[in-house]
Amino acid sequence: MSSITYTLRPQGDRCLSIDFGDAISLETGELCLSAAATLERARLQGVTDIVPSYTAVALFYQPGVDFGGTDFGTLSQQVRDTLSADLVQATTSARQIKIPVCYGGKHGPDLSEVARKIGISEQEVIRIHTSPGCMVFGLGFSPGHPYIGVHDPLFALPRRDVPRTAVPAGSVAIANRQSTIYPTLLPGGWHILGATPLKLFDLKRSQPSLLLPGDQVHFVSISEPEYDKLAAELAKEGA
Repeated sequence: MSSITYTLRPQGDRCLSIDFGDAISLETGELCLSAAATLERARLQGVTDIVPSYTAVALFYQPGVDFGGTDFGTLSQQVRDTLSADLVQATTSARQIKIPVCYGGKHGPDLSEVARKIGISEQEVIRIHTSPGCMVFGLGFSPGHPYIGVHDPLFALPRRDVPRTAVPAGSVAIANRQSTIYPTLLPGGWHILGATPLKLFDLKRSQPSLLLPGDQVHFVSISEPEYDKLAAELAKEGA
Protein backbone atom coordinates (compact mmCIF):
# COMPACT_ATOMS: atom_id res chain seq x y z
CA MET A 1 0.00 0.00 0.00
CA SER A 2 1.18 3.53 -0.78
CA SER A 3 2.06 5.80 2.16
CA ILE A 4 2.90 9.01 0.32
CA THR A 5 2.06 12.39 1.81
CA TYR A 6 0.22 15.02 -0.20
CA THR A 7 -2.50 17.66 -0.01
CA LEU A 8 -5.41 18.35 -2.36
CA ARG A 9 -6.60 21.82 -3.31
CA PRO A 10 -8.85 23.33 -5.98
CA GLN A 11 -7.49 25.62 -8.65
CA GLY A 12 -10.61 27.23 -10.04
CA ASP A 13 -13.74 25.20 -10.74
CA ARG A 14 -12.18 22.57 -13.00
CA CYS A 15 -8.68 21.78 -11.76
CA LEU A 16 -7.55 19.78 -8.73
CA SER A 17 -3.92 20.09 -7.62
CA ILE A 18 -2.17 17.27 -5.77
CA ASP A 19 0.74 18.87 -3.91
CA PHE A 20 3.66 16.71 -2.77
CA GLY A 21 5.65 19.50 -1.14
CA ASP A 22 7.25 22.81 -2.04
CA ALA A 23 10.92 21.89 -2.55
CA ILE A 24 12.22 20.95 -5.99
CA SER A 25 14.11 17.66 -5.97
CA LEU A 26 14.63 14.66 -8.23
CA GLU A 27 12.79 12.42 -5.75
CA THR A 28 9.71 14.65 -5.64
CA GLY A 29 9.73 15.01 -9.40
CA GLU A 30 9.81 11.24 -9.87
CA LEU A 31 6.98 10.90 -7.35
CA CYS A 32 4.88 13.36 -9.37
CA LEU A 33 5.53 11.35 -12.54
CA SER A 34 4.59 8.10 -10.82
CA ALA A 35 1.40 9.60 -9.38
CA ALA A 36 0.47 11.01 -12.79
CA ALA A 37 1.04 7.62 -14.45
CA THR A 38 -1.08 5.91 -11.77
CA LEU A 39 -3.94 8.39 -12.22
CA GLU A 40 -3.73 8.07 -16.02
CA ARG A 41 -4.18 4.32 -15.69
CA ALA A 42 -7.18 4.79 -13.36
CA ARG A 43 -9.12 6.74 -16.05
CA LEU A 44 -11.09 8.78 -13.52
CA GLN A 45 -14.48 10.02 -14.69
CA GLY A 46 -14.55 13.59 -15.95
CA VAL A 47 -10.75 14.04 -15.98
CA THR A 48 -9.61 15.59 -19.26
CA ASP A 49 -5.90 16.08 -18.65
CA ILE A 50 -3.22 15.17 -16.09
CA VAL A 51 -0.15 17.40 -15.88
CA PRO A 52 2.86 16.61 -13.65
CA SER A 53 5.25 19.34 -12.53
CA TYR A 54 8.15 19.75 -10.10
CA THR A 55 6.13 19.31 -6.90
CA ALA A 56 2.52 18.72 -7.94
CA VAL A 57 0.16 17.00 -10.34
CA ALA A 58 -2.75 18.95 -11.82
CA LEU A 59 -5.95 17.13 -12.76
CA PHE A 60 -8.13 19.08 -15.15
CA TYR A 61 -11.72 17.91 -15.16
CA GLN A 62 -15.14 18.62 -16.60
CA PRO A 63 -17.48 19.77 -13.82
CA GLY A 64 -21.06 18.59 -13.78
CA VAL A 65 -22.01 14.98 -13.15
CA ASP A 66 -25.07 15.31 -15.41
CA PHE A 67 -22.75 16.00 -18.36
CA GLY A 68 -20.32 13.14 -17.78
CA GLY A 69 -18.12 15.22 -15.52
CA THR A 70 -17.46 15.22 -11.79
CA ASP A 71 -17.07 17.58 -8.83
CA PHE A 72 -14.13 18.46 -6.60
CA GLY A 73 -15.31 16.38 -3.62
CA THR A 74 -15.97 13.23 -5.63
CA LEU A 75 -12.73 13.54 -7.57
CA SER A 76 -10.77 14.15 -4.36
CA GLN A 77 -12.01 10.88 -2.91
CA GLN A 78 -11.22 9.03 -6.13
CA VAL A 79 -7.70 10.45 -6.06
CA ARG A 80 -7.21 9.33 -2.44
CA ASP A 81 -8.47 5.84 -3.26
CA THR A 82 -6.23 5.59 -6.33
CA LEU A 83 -3.09 6.84 -4.59
CA SER A 84 -3.64 4.60 -1.57
CA ALA A 85 -2.55 1.64 -3.70
CA ASP A 86 0.93 1.02 -5.06
CA LEU A 87 2.01 3.62 -7.60
CA VAL A 88 2.95 2.86 -11.17
CA GLN A 89 6.72 3.10 -11.50
CA ALA A 90 7.55 6.07 -13.71
CA THR A 91 10.05 5.21 -16.45
CA THR A 92 12.24 8.26 -15.87
CA SER A 93 15.29 6.78 -17.60
CA ALA A 94 13.49 5.39 -20.65
CA ARG A 95 14.80 8.11 -22.95
CA GLN A 96 18.23 9.73 -22.91
CA ILE A 97 18.09 12.89 -25.01
CA LYS A 98 21.18 14.84 -26.10
CA ILE A 99 20.60 18.54 -26.77
CA PRO A 100 23.37 20.24 -28.78
CA VAL A 101 23.94 23.80 -27.55
CA CYS A 102 26.07 26.62 -28.90
CA TYR A 103 27.05 28.57 -25.78
CA GLY A 104 27.83 32.26 -25.55
CA GLY A 105 28.20 34.84 -28.30
CA LYS A 106 25.06 35.84 -30.13
CA HIS A 107 23.34 32.65 -28.98
CA GLY A 108 24.11 33.08 -25.27
CA PRO A 109 24.01 36.76 -24.33
CA ASP A 110 23.89 36.09 -20.58
CA LEU A 111 26.75 33.56 -20.32
CA SER A 112 29.39 36.10 -19.24
CA GLU A 113 27.06 37.75 -16.73
CA VAL A 114 26.11 34.40 -15.20
CA ALA A 115 29.79 33.49 -14.88
CA ARG A 116 30.53 36.81 -13.19
CA LYS A 117 27.61 36.57 -10.79
CA ILE A 118 28.52 33.12 -9.51
CA GLY A 119 32.27 33.73 -9.58
CA ILE A 120 33.49 31.14 -12.07
CA SER A 121 34.70 31.15 -15.68
CA GLU A 122 32.42 30.86 -18.69
CA GLN A 123 33.97 27.49 -19.51
CA GLU A 124 33.16 26.27 -16.00
CA VAL A 125 29.54 27.39 -16.44
CA ILE A 126 29.40 25.35 -19.64
CA ARG A 127 31.05 22.36 -17.93
CA ILE A 128 28.47 22.36 -15.14
CA HIS A 129 25.56 22.86 -17.52
CA THR A 130 26.69 19.97 -19.72
CA SER A 131 27.03 17.58 -16.79
CA PRO A 132 24.61 14.65 -17.26
CA GLY A 133 21.77 13.84 -14.90
CA CYS A 134 19.03 16.41 -15.52
CA MET A 135 15.40 15.36 -15.90
CA VAL A 136 12.43 16.91 -17.64
CA PHE A 137 10.00 17.57 -14.79
CA GLY A 138 7.17 18.90 -16.90
CA LEU A 139 5.97 20.89 -19.91
CA GLY A 140 4.18 24.21 -19.70
CA PHE A 141 3.88 27.91 -20.52
CA SER A 142 3.69 27.07 -24.24
CA PRO A 143 3.52 23.82 -26.27
CA GLY A 144 6.71 21.78 -25.92
CA HIS A 145 8.26 24.16 -23.37
CA PRO A 146 10.28 21.94 -20.96
CA TYR A 147 11.28 22.54 -17.36
CA ILE A 148 14.53 20.70 -16.69
CA GLY A 149 16.51 20.22 -13.48
CA VAL A 150 17.95 20.06 -10.99
CA HIS A 151 21.34 21.69 -11.58
CA ASP A 152 24.30 22.40 -9.31
CA PRO A 153 23.49 24.83 -6.44
CA LEU A 154 25.74 27.37 -8.17
CA PHE A 155 22.91 27.80 -10.67
CA ALA A 156 20.47 28.98 -7.98
CA LEU A 157 20.14 32.34 -9.71
CA PRO A 158 16.80 34.16 -9.61
CA ARG A 159 15.27 35.24 -12.87
CA ARG A 160 16.40 38.46 -14.49
CA ASP A 161 15.13 41.68 -12.90
CA VAL A 162 13.85 42.82 -16.30
CA PRO A 163 12.45 40.04 -18.53
CA ARG A 164 12.99 40.14 -22.27
CA THR A 165 9.94 40.74 -24.41
CA ALA A 166 11.20 38.35 -27.10
CA VAL A 167 13.48 35.33 -26.62
CA PRO A 168 14.41 33.47 -29.83
CA ALA A 169 13.24 29.90 -30.39
CA GLY A 170 15.85 27.36 -29.29
CA SER A 171 17.32 29.58 -26.57
CA VAL A 172 18.65 27.53 -23.64
CA ALA A 173 18.36 29.35 -20.33
CA ILE A 174 18.71 28.82 -16.59
CA ALA A 175 17.14 30.13 -13.37
CA ASN A 176 16.67 28.73 -9.86
CA ARG A 177 18.75 25.57 -10.61
CA GLN A 178 16.55 24.80 -13.60
CA SER A 179 16.94 24.94 -17.37
CA THR A 180 14.41 25.63 -20.07
CA ILE A 181 14.46 25.71 -23.85
CA TYR A 182 12.21 28.21 -25.60
CA PRO A 183 10.27 26.32 -28.30
CA THR A 184 9.15 29.48 -30.11
CA LEU A 185 9.72 33.22 -29.94
CA LEU A 186 8.45 34.07 -26.46
CA PRO A 187 8.88 36.60 -23.65
CA GLY A 188 11.06 35.34 -20.82
CA GLY A 189 13.18 36.28 -17.83
CA TRP A 190 15.61 33.38 -17.63
CA HIS A 191 19.38 33.76 -18.18
CA ILE A 192 20.22 32.70 -21.74
CA LEU A 193 23.40 30.60 -21.91
CA GLY A 194 23.14 29.43 -25.51
CA ALA A 195 20.85 27.98 -28.15
CA THR A 196 20.04 24.67 -29.81
CA PRO A 197 19.10 24.28 -33.48
CA LEU A 198 16.68 21.48 -32.57
CA LYS A 199 12.98 22.15 -32.94
CA LEU A 200 11.25 21.63 -29.59
CA PHE A 201 7.71 21.43 -30.95
CA ASP A 202 6.54 20.41 -34.40
CA LEU A 203 2.98 19.38 -35.26
CA LYS A 204 4.30 17.49 -38.28
CA ARG A 205 5.90 14.89 -36.00
CA SER A 206 3.93 11.94 -34.62
CA GLN A 207 5.02 13.15 -31.16
CA PRO A 208 5.06 16.96 -31.55
CA SER A 209 7.06 17.64 -28.37
CA LEU A 210 10.74 16.75 -28.60
CA LEU A 211 11.00 16.35 -24.82
CA LEU A 212 8.56 14.65 -22.46
CA PRO A 213 8.31 14.47 -18.64
CA GLY A 214 10.74 11.87 -17.32
CA ASP A 215 13.27 12.26 -20.14
CA GLN A 216 16.91 12.46 -19.09
CA VAL A 217 18.60 15.41 -20.78
CA HIS A 218 22.28 15.80 -21.54
CA PHE A 219 23.29 19.19 -22.94
CA VAL A 220 26.26 18.91 -25.34
CA SER A 221 28.44 21.90 -26.26
CA ILE A 222 28.88 22.57 -29.98
CA SER A 223 30.70 25.32 -31.91
CA GLU A 224 28.97 28.03 -33.92
CA PRO A 225 29.93 26.38 -37.26
CA GLU A 226 28.49 23.10 -35.97
CA TYR A 227 25.33 24.94 -34.93
CA ASP A 228 24.97 26.54 -38.37
CA LYS A 229 25.57 23.23 -40.16
CA LEU A 230 23.03 21.35 -38.05
CA ALA A 231 20.48 24.18 -38.37
CA ALA A 232 20.84 24.08 -42.16
CA GLU A 233 20.43 20.28 -42.24
CA LEU A 234 17.32 20.42 -40.08
CA ALA A 235 15.84 23.23 -42.17
CA LYS A 236 16.41 21.15 -45.32
CA GLU A 237 14.72 18.12 -43.74
CA GLY A 238 11.71 20.20 -42.75
CA ALA A 239 11.37 21.92 -46.12
